[in-house]
Amino acid sequence: MLENDQTIPWYSLEWFSPSLLKSFQWEMPFFLYLLILLPFLFLLRWFFLRKRKQSLAISLVDKNIKASPVQYLRFLPGIFFLLSTILIIVALARPQRTNERVDQYTEGIDIMLVVDISESMMIEDFKPNRMEAAKATAQEFVNGRIQDRIGLVIFSGEAYSLSPLTTDYNLLNSYIDDINFEMIESRGTAIGSAIAVGTNRLRESKAKSKVMILISDGDNTAGNIDPLTAANLASAFDIKIYAVAIGKEGRVPFGTDFFGRPRYVENTLDESTLREIAQIGNGKFYRVDDNNGLEKVFEEIDQLEKAEIIETRYRDTQDFYSNYLKWAVLFLLAFIFTKSTFMSNILRD
Repeated sequence: MLENDQTIPWYSLEWFSPSLLKSFQWEMPFFLYLLILLPFLFLLRWFFLRKRKQSLAISLVDKNIKASPVQYLRFLPGIFFLLSTILIIVALARPQRTNERVDQYTEGIDIMLVVDISESMMIEDFKPNRMEAAKATAQEFVNGRIQDRIGLVIFSGEAYSLSPLTTDYNLLNSYIDDINFEMIESRGTAIGSAIAVGTNRLRESKAKSKVMILISDGDNTAGNIDPLTAANLASAFDIKIYAVAIGKEGRVPFGTDFFGRPRYVENTLDESTLREIAQIGNGKFYRVDDNNGLEKVFEEIDQLEKAEIIETRYRDTQDFYSNYLKWAVLFLLAFIFTKSTFMSNILRD
């Protein structure tokens, strides 16, 4: 089947290809049932014409009876008439093609992902580690949104805006792919600074809802602004904060020792600060300790922050019955022409 049927001339045999015929929608498909009755109608016509036709018996010697291919030309007018009738029925069924385009958009939610990339995010209690698990889950979350603007902030000892609010999800996912531990040299966990940078990106937003998703696994140990002060600042701009505490407490795997054996370190998490941040930000606090838990948290946030999806459908319908009607007229003219010639008068054997 060709991509653009409008480029096929009406006289092309391409219109009779099975693949093209199967691709049509039929506006009045009940006419196609006439194709089943057509052979019976022609048989009845042949039967009555045979009864009424006059014949003259002639006795000939066997050697004078010779078969000739010319005698089969008498079938041509009937074949042309049959083809013309079939094509008229096909035209009556209205073959057409409908191209439908659906535009989806929402009333608008602006979301800022704030991701901790401190050294502790290399801990392997998540697979393959905390940061890679957070990146994969964030990308799934991004891919599930429709026309929401999403931005990205990363932080460790300092905080940086890696991507402004955008609906270009491919670009955003490429930024998430590129996140690594070496992007910020300053060590530590500047949660307050990260919230402040995210707030700066969202404060002028005109969206119906403004959301910040904070993912961290550590205590606030760096930065020049207190996390609770930053949370109050975000709240003043009507920014809702979801705080996700990621990681297990106690002994957790962190790399390998000299002999290649898993090395374990003691891990702690300031859960109370993250809880207060979520409370101040009128959001919700989550504590997750494995990949499945992290995925479920993002699924819940995805459901909580769903705006009404508005669909606009555009339908472009193209009719192709005229092409088959032109073929029908062509075969009908061929029938009229051959009906008036010697072909209809060739003796029957």
